[in-house]
Amino acid sequence: MTTRFARRTLATAIGTATTLALAGLAFQAQAATEVSVGYAISSDSHYGAGSRAFKETLESLSDGAFTVTDHPSGSLGGERAMIEGLQIGTVDIVITSSGPLGNFVPETYVLDLPFLFTSYEQARCVLDGEIGQELLDKMGDHDLVGLSWSENGFRHITNSQKAIEKPEDVSGLKIRTMENRIHQQAFEGLGASPTPMAMPELFTALQQGTVDGQENPITVIVAANLYEVQDQLSLTGHVYSPAIVLGSPVLIDGLSEEEREWFNEAAQAATEATRAEVTRLEEEGVAFLQEQGMTVTDNIDPAPFQEAVEAVHADFIEQYGEEMLERIRNSSC
Repeated sequence: MTTRFARRTLATAIGTATTLALAGLAFQAQAATEVSVGYAISSDSHYGAGSRAFKETLESLSDGAFTVTDHPSGSLGGERAMIEGLQIGTVDIVITSSGPLGNFVPETYVLDLPFLFTSYEQARCVLDGEIGQELLDKMGDHDLVGLSWSENGFRHITNSQKAIEKPEDVSGLKIRTMENRIHQQAFEGLGASPTPMAMPELFTALQQGTVDGQENPITVIVAANLYEVQDQLSLTGHVYSPAIVLGSPVLIDGLSEEEREWFNEAAQAATEATRAEVTRLEEEGVAFLQEQGMTVTDNIDPAPFQEAVEAVHADFIEQYGEEMLERIRNSSC
């Protein structure tokens, strides 16, 4: 009798322990969903600041139901490859420049037109308003989810050959551009030889002389240590370069309404943190680059540069019409 009771007690205990263990395993399996965030430059860049803000916000709002893993410096591939990863679900979130975006969503080419925006205030106002939301919504037509517009900043030219003060100074230079045909056309108009390549390849290409120069915002020039392989910086401000926080529909479409709102809030936090870092580096970055030995050419007259790239605007209008362009030009921002 005692033996039978002991066996029954032991069986009950084993059953309870098994149930608890299985429940524990089930809880662990459901405890957190890991979300990858990829971007092409270093973790101490403005994109890194955005990624950290995304992580902190999403993990806090979800009470740990989602955990975010940071993948800086092109560890998931160049920007174009990461966007392709979003489409098939191998990457969850990407913070990317608009450079390769037009290859996927042609409507966004309008944002890459040279001398479209005249100030950060104007650019941010347009992107945070109705026009920006319309362009974010267009992502859904191309197997992408547009979460928020972020920022790179106004783009400037660096090179290892000479100071650039006027369009003729650009002529003959091999300039790395983003994988974006609008930018390539602009540099062809300036007489350069545009050479598109992914960001992770740029430093080595400059170091080895494969290209003479490149164009990027101050934020990227600082974050990518380009001052180590370039000694001339010309503050042309020829293009305002937005960035964008994109999500994979494979992930986002499976979220509840509440979870989707968490991701939207996290993306907005990423935008705010990124823009704050852009603002800081715009104020401090040029002085830093001078301290690192770069010669800075400023007070550049934009008019001759604008004239040299007028054909880019004409070609854009011929292909895509001028409705969106005129809406931006005539916005109240």
